[in-house]
Amino acid sequence: MYRRPMFHVLLTRLQERRRFLQVLSGPRQAGKTTLVQQVLSACPIPSHYASADAPSLQSRAWIEQQWGVARLLCREGKGKTEAVLVLDEIQKVPEWSEMVKRCWDEDTAARRPLKVVLLGSAPLLVQRGLAESLAGRFEVIPVPHWGYPEMQAAFGWTVDQYIYFGGYPGSAELIADAPRWTRYILESLVETTVARDVLLMTRVDKPALLRRLFHLGCMYSGQILSYQKMLGQLQEAGNTTTLAHYLELLAAAGMLTGLTKFSGERARQRASSPKLQVMNTALVSAQLSLSFAEARRTPDVWGRLVESAVGAHLLNSSEGTPVEVYYWRERNREVDFVVRGGKRLAAIEVKCGAAKGSFPGIDAFARAFRPQRTLLVGGNGVPLEQFFRTAPADLIVG
Repeated sequence: MYRRPMFHVLLTRLQERRRFLQVLSGPRQAGKTTLVQQVLSACPIPSHYASADAPSLQSRAWIEQQWGVARLLCREGKGKTEAVLVLDEIQKVPEWSEMVKRCWDEDTAARRPLKVVLLGSAPLLVQRGLAESLAGRFEVIPVPHWGYPEMQAAFGWTVDQYIYFGGYPGSAELIADAPRWTRYILESLVETTVARDVLLMTRVDKPALLRRLFHLGCMYSGQILSYQKMLGQLQEAGNTTTLAHYLELLAAAGMLTGLTKFSGERARQRASSPKLQVMNTALVSAQLSLSFAEARRTPDVWGRLVESAVGAHLLNSSEGTPVEVYYWRERNREVDFVVRGGKRLAAIEVKCGAAKGSFPGIDAFARAFRPQRTLLVGGNGVPLEQFFRTAPADLIVG
């Protein structure tokens, strides 16, 4: 069991007397289905599992049918027996949230002790449905990409393997066959996510631009790039607002995001140029023309992968917490990552080789904002293995 914290959260919530819709949301191949099946095996409450991931798109009536099966489990105890209903890939059912709301409210009125778990691999669509119809009725359990401790425990990976191959557990058995691993990442994960979770379920007027933006973001992961420069790189005379929207869609799908610049003023943060950041380094490595061994021997490529792995760890590990991740730059002074929790700050600089001399970016940031902690990660600073085992919230403890 490699997603132990989320396992215990869901198991505890299902055994509580209180009723809330439990929503597991996250990118593809993050282990949501396996996690919930493990919880059902450990939970003494009768359950019914059903998935909308079928060749033909399910209708709202399908939700009602599955709900009826689960209600029979409650009825066996004359209306007092608890039961659990799990609906997987819920985002594939058109207008799913209205039917879920109707069935949930019927159970609430009848005092039927049916507990419901929803799973979705299109976070943006799931969140939209929750906000539109189910306000006050749900709790979200984020299921982000796998981190280094999980990949190491499950597959015996080294830190370097995790940095290059990323956190997709389904790809772990393919890493000895580089072409096959690459095809799996690009065809089974990237293309499926873009084609099924983004383009088919969200209005995208320029799908080719969105795809090119994704590839550009992977190429420049770890770099600050204005939207105008992105349009130039993409050879697109388009709208920067459209580009920002597409970056938000890719972030919601757990693929690529744009970190905002840290500032004491929220308005200035929103207006800043984004620092492109992949959510899983496999998305970068699969598009390189270098093997694992070749990338390891190429300092600039390996340095970019290390910084991207650090950023991915910060973002994935802070999912569902109050911790926020930024970058900072002022003139020629820069800090790779800024972690904020409430009023507490940590400034992080990432290095591959041995660091020499001072760090003017860290020094300038410390003078301006007085963070609780400044960290050098990698090189002769905090070892990467130790850092990847540290929760972002622990970085801001003074």
